[in-house]
Amino acid sequence: MKIIFYIGHPAHYHNVSHVATELARRSHDVLLVVRQKDVVLDLVSNLTLPKVILPTKYHHGRLSSRVLSVLSRELRMLLCALKFQPKLLIGTDLVLTHVAKLLNIASVFLTEDDSAQVPLYAKYGFPYASTILAPQSCDITPYRDKRIAYNGFHELAYLHPNYFKPDFCKVTHLISPGERVFVVRFAELSAHHDNGRKGISTEVATRIIHILEGRGRVFITAERELEPQFEKYRLKINPIDMHHLLYYADLYIGDSQTMAAEAAVLGTPSLRFNDFVGKLGYLEELEHEYGLTYGFKTTQPEKLYAKIEELLKLPDLKQRWQERRKRMLAEKIDVCAFWVWFFENYPDSIDIMKEQPDYQFRFK
Repeated sequence: MKIIFYIGHPAHYHNVSHVATELARRSHDVLLVVRQKDVVLDLVSNLTLPKVILPTKYHHGRLSSRVLSVLSRELRMLLCALKFQPKLLIGTDLVLTHVAKLLNIASVFLTEDDSAQVPLYAKYGFPYASTILAPQSCDITPYRDKRIAYNGFHELAYLHPNYFKPDFCKVTHLISPGERVFVVRFAELSAHHDNGRKGISTEVATRIIHILEGRGRVFITAERELEPQFEKYRLKINPIDMHHLLYYADLYIGDSQTMAAEAAVLGTPSLRFNDFVGKLGYLEELEHEYGLTYGFKTTQPEKLYAKIEELLKLPDLKQRWQERRKRMLAEKIDVCAFWVWFFENYPDSIDIMKEQPDYQFRFK
């Protein structure tokens, strides 16, 4: 089978890297269409699969530039599809659903964001997708009829123990054994669904650093430009090794949803501070069902500071979170293995899942 995977963000790379590699190993013809954004090119260089690179040239925040960017990607994706002639297009971008619809090709839209929080995807992407693959905790109303729900999280497609093995050797140039480590993340919050949303301000960041400094090593990873006073904390690491540091960290604090979830499924206490708190089903599940993460709205900075102090005083903090992680993993599926089966057997897999939803639990 010929399959195109679209990768437009570092998280998209992680989501499909193992899946695409396994499908190629099974003799499927796999092509990666990659958007030139952030560290995506550095990440995809780790895959030996054939690739087509889509350059990105637009200014954040300008509607006209965003429209032109979408139209440019649509044209390039169309040309790729016409040349490659895939049976299936997979990814997280409304562009692939449009091209697939135009060429009468099946498309699977991967999402874990509730439709109310990604209105452009919901309005211009979901209606054209053949199938929407999403966690059970994800509400994609009014397109539930297109959804195949599974009992897992996107992050388990690459951070499940079947695929991710923490290796301290990957981070010895940064930290010493037994050293307390704190990872702080500043997201750019420039995507269409981030409009008007706030995260960690300079004032809040300063207070967080003040609490953490002296209690361990502080690293800042940022999409946005860092203020001069934070430069000394900037994390310098190969992007492919980031999850090893996150696993060994004692605490994650940030305004990125994805990294908060990654820390959570790795068993690292995570605190997220942004205007999405309470609005994303998968993070709500990780917080309220498994106690692996905590969310604070931007109107609650004092609660954030208090929780940081509380967690820092807990004995055996990491051990407690690893126990919570074990329970979560015992109840969730191996998402990568499930996706491989689902794509390889598409579209028969749709009927199987609708008739036998528990079929997914064969993938543990």
